[in-house]
Amino acid sequence: MTNTTYPQAGKFIDPLSDWGFRHYFGSEPNKEILIEFLNDLFEGEKYIEDLEYGPTEHDGDDDEDKRVIFDLHCKGKNGEFFIVEMQRIRQEYFKDRALYYTSRLIQRQLPKGKAFNNYQLPEVYLIAVLEFRMNEEKREQYFHDIALTDKSTGEIFYRKLGFKFLQLPNFVKNEGRLESERDKWFYLLKHMSSMDETPKFLDKRVFKLIFKIGEVSKLKKEERMAYEASLKAKWDTQNAFDSVKREATEKKSYDVVENLIIMLRLSDEQAAEIAEVSIDFVQKVRADLAKKKKN
Repeated sequence: MTNTTYPQAGKFIDPLSDWGFRHYFGSEPNKEILIEFLNDLFEGEKYIEDLEYGPTEHDGDDDEDKRVIFDLHCKGKNGEFFIVEMQRIRQEYFKDRALYYTSRLIQRQLPKGKAFNNYQLPEVYLIAVLEFRMNEEKREQYFHDIALTDKSTGEIFYRKLGFKFLQLPNFVKNEGRLESERDKWFYLLKHMSSMDETPKFLDKRVFKLIFKIGEVSKLKKEERMAYEASLKAKWDTQNAFDSVKREATEKKSYDVVENLIIMLRLSDEQAAEIAEVSIDFVQKVRADLAKKKKN
């Protein structure tokens, strides 16, 4: 059995680790971080003055109802609800899951056990920080602001349900191209774990607070152990995903090269160029075909 070699943890706590995400955004003493984050995402659409953290686990109403676990769940001063999620690995039905989460939260606000005719509902928003692309072919858009709209006019039909998706892989701006406070949050989330000092352009009070509480060296022993375990879990998940993705790519390339050899009788060099693989890879496929032929 081989030992896995992990990268060395940086100076600052990685906000994209499970522990780090909750450390920055889910801590009652530092809830101003989440408030500022949400306000910068909404950009004046609404203003959040205060938040109250709620339970992250919600059991179903009966045995057949699925249990729901949020990363973060909070309620605003005006009665609005926010679900804040971080998603590392691409899920085939992520949009369905987002809709299911908001639907469950809405459903829980309705009175139980008696008839009623007042369907007035609270505002519910889901904010998701994504470490994957929702669509590999559309890489130019890094922020999705979604609402129910009238397709014929483009006007918003219902303003009390919304989704905001942050696609970190699509954010490629350097510090000189940051256009808004929202851009700065994208930059921070994506690059903080590799920083050695607080950048001068992240000079807002909330960013200074994040870097202040984000130094790994200031963690207590138990906190550091929990953080390091969270980092290893993140790296293990990413390594497993990369391995599956690599195997799928190699399988696809293998099939392409096999067809080039059998159907077109191409040379190793020609097959390698067309399939965009190494000559060694083509020679391996050719050797496998020769073995099959002998058997």
